[in-house]
Amino acid sequence: MFTGIIETIGLVEEVVAAGTNKTFWISSPLSQELKVDQSIAHNGVCLTVEAVQANRHQVTAIAETLQKSNIGHWKTGDLVNLERCMPMNGRLDGHIVQGHVDTTGTCINRKELNGSWEFRFRFPATFTNLVIEKGSISMNGTSLTIFNVTKDEFSVAIIPYTFEHTNIKNIHPGTTVNLEFDMVGKYVARITQSRTGL
Repeated sequence: MFTGIIETIGLVEEVVAAGTNKTFWISSPLSQELKVDQSIAHNGVCLTVEAVQANRHQVTAIAETLQKSNIGHWKTGDLVNLERCMPMNGRLDGHIVQGHVDTTGTCINRKELNGSWEFRFRFPATFTNLVIEKGSISMNGTSLTIFNVTKDEFSVAIIPYTFEHTNIKNIHPGTTVNLEFDMVGKYVARITQSRTGL
């Protein structure tokens, strides 16, 4: 379980394809503190640490993960948002994030607003019932509040701290991002569907 509050940014140093999987070596300030078999969110995707070497760690994404996220597009030199799992005795500063990406979205606009930034994203309309005005969303693992919601678009406003300390600064129109919708909303939608027989 995660909170969507990014701890640091990692650098993709190596990408190795093996069958339908891809293995990545990521260097970061956190890597030397990690342990094998530990879960850590990479751009919002929960992956298991397989090896640690000094200031870098290894993770592998299987076909299911590669299909539902932007991980399959990672290349050497890319920056990745990292967050370790939430301690049970800590504060929940963002919202409950599972690290299970639902789909990807595409940036369609980016505006600098003299001290902050506004981004607009398009997402598959099949997820419309999970996106609400002023609701929470995990985008590349970052907990954000959405607004100006339509059937298949939403906007987010980014403060300077978030812009500088996550990889959102590298997002431009055409960039694909990982999206995980609010878990509570998903349960409510499921209950509603089961009651209406849809």
